[in-house]
Amino acid sequence: MSGKDDVSILKISSSDIPDSERVTMLRDFYCRGVLKAELEIRDGEPIVASLTAHSLPDAQLLLGTLFGARVVRSRQLVADGDDSLALVFNRSGTVGVTGRGRDLLLGPGEAVLTSADDATTFERFVAGDCFSLRVPRQVLAPIIMDVDDAVMRVIRDRQTEIRVLVDYATSLVRENALATPALRDLGVGHLHDLLALVLGPTDDVRESAGRRGAKAARLRKAKFLIANNCWRQDLSVAGVAQELGVTPRHLQRLFEADGKTFSSFLIEQRLKRAHRMLREPEFAERPVSSIAYDVGFGDLSYFNRSFRRAYGATPSDVRSGAAG
Repeated sequence: MSGKDDVSILKISSSDIPDSERVTMLRDFYCRGVLKAELEIRDGEPIVASLTAHSLPDAQLLLGTLFGARVVRSRQLVADGDDSLALVFNRSGTVGVTGRGRDLLLGPGEAVLTSADDATTFERFVAGDCFSLRVPRQVLAPIIMDVDDAVMRVIRDRQTEIRVLVDYATSLVRENALATPALRDLGVGHLHDLLALVLGPTDDVRESAGRRGAKAARLRKAKFLIANNCWRQDLSVAGVAQELGVTPRHLQRLFEADGKTFSSFLIEQRLKRAHRMLREPEFAERPVSSIAYDVGFGDLSYFNRSFRRAYGATPSDVRSGAAG
């Protein structure tokens, strides 16, 4: 990312680079302008690239195309500590994205959220353009509940929200609004809110983006604290209330006004974490009982009953894929 009060713009076009220098210059472009990644060249195919990266405080825009090479964020490179999140939107053609044990294929108009702390591969199979918006994880985590659950899921049902985000971002670039500090700060804030609308449950995110008052803000923070600490068996309404500086009864009322209870929301978050772990290849060898305890359940029978009630299937069914 660039400094607090500036913006850097990097451009690269294969038509301006001799064949013998393209790989080296593209690797340098990604390491300086996007994120640390390697390029793997596809045999027998020329590299075609036309990319522009705009690095701003707390946001990075990448527009253009790369064809004839894979972009690989390897396990070795993940060790750099970058944990930013990027929405990758395929405007045309076909893009393959591999990560977290999944192989996704993005058609025109489809998007996916990726994480820089995952080993990931990007490869364009049919010529076309992409748009990506990368932001620090700490920007999205407080306003998107359980943001990791959105990573590596194809986004098809938020076409209107994505179109507004992409149109707004490209207008910032086209009108050179990023060159003015005041407009740049305002624009980045709007990009964050629009990205949240793409990724989050519409009602919750609108509430977050609109800042509808102290009660809503406290409830959002409470949900954030619970979602990120749900594995703790000692997590209690009293502890979260103390963290927020309110009474336990006040916190319970906030949840009741939202149509839930503290306990039901906590159980929901634990079950979501267990469901995600059961589907991930890296936990395939871990017993179901171990997963239940890892996510915060102290009673295996209660976990099994709650899981079946929530998902209509047993944990073993979900792990084997029998749940559909």
